[in-house]
Amino acid sequence: MPAVLVAAGIAVLSLWENPYMPEAMRTSDKILHAAVYTVFAVTLMAAFVSIRRTRVSYYILTCACVTMYGALMEALQRFCTLTRSGEMADLLADFIGAIVGVLIVALWRICTTSH
Repeated sequence: MPAVLVAAGIAVLSLWENPYMPEAMRTSDKILHAAVYTVFAVTLMAAFVSIRRTRVSYYILTCACVTMYGALMEALQRFCTLTRSGEMADLLADFIGAIVGVLIVALWRICTTSH
């Protein structure tokens, strides 16, 4: 459920057409993209971990799903909004966030299972 809530929040924030958004946030939001998609990846991996033992394929699947979701949001911004634009740099930041999220979960799993 947390992953679904994070995905919904990303959709709302990505597609919200706010004409009063600060210019700084419009031009340098790559760190915010990476951070939000890191949280999305961590919550999605947590769902996989709660279902069954984590496999390498879950890490790959999480990176792929989170990145594809980012691509969908960028496409929707480009083609379905008037004040937003899809950017490849944002998608790259989303991908980096997905990788960071998966690495956080992998390191957490290593640290908690080695004791």
